[in-house]
Amino acid sequence: MLALFDIDGTLVVGATDAHRAALVEALLEVHGVDAAAMRITVNPAGRTDGEIVRAILLDAGISTERIDERADDVRDCASRNYARLCPGDLSRFVLAGVPELLHGLSGREGVTLALLTGNYEPIARLKLARAGLGRYFPAGQGAFGSDSEDRAALPKIARRRAGSRGHPYPCERTIVIGDTPLDIACARADGVRCVGVTTGQYGAAELAGANAVAGDAVALREVLDAELARS
Repeated sequence: MLALFDIDGTLVVGATDAHRAALVEALLEVHGVDAAAMRITVNPAGRTDGEIVRAILLDAGISTERIDERADDVRDCASRNYARLCPGDLSRFVLAGVPELLHGLSGREGVTLALLTGNYEPIARLKLARAGLGRYFPAGQGAFGSDSEDRAALPKIARRRAGSRGHPYPCERTIVIGDTPLDIACARADGVRCVGVTTGQYGAAELAGANAVAGDAVALREVLDAELARS
């Protein structure tokens, strides 16, 4: 089984201040847009960093062409800013039971753990390293907001990286784990299964489109054990 984990709201909760500040500083540096002074209407939950950045810049009157031209600059600047702003220890933001869940899954034969997150990859990697979870997610695997602004494109990218000899990891043995309806939607777009977790801002009713919904890491372990049994 290829288990693709979201980060914010799924593995950690509340570790967003430095991330938000890094994006705000990048928009000011690259585009001269003071996002901190704007009324931001886009809900970031489940969205990629690039998608959030685009929405803010469009609201500020920046053209699509200019956004596209400077997208890499924003990503690189935000990643540098985050490296400077990120606290040295994010372990207090890790959800209860998550380290035990990942430790148990990483020791299971036939299980591959990877990330599927809207975070730019350098931000995602550092965030999990500072949270003490980075060792469970190997480099070269997963999919990130730096791979595509479109979250629906990410599962296919992650499956390609987890595959071998040009053959993507099979859809029927892939599962997305996330806390938002957009996690469910991206799984559906690629024809893979999804488990919703109510550890973010959405409840069970809002995640009902998933194949299963878990309330915490203990329940998630039970759901994934069942998935392993059927795969």
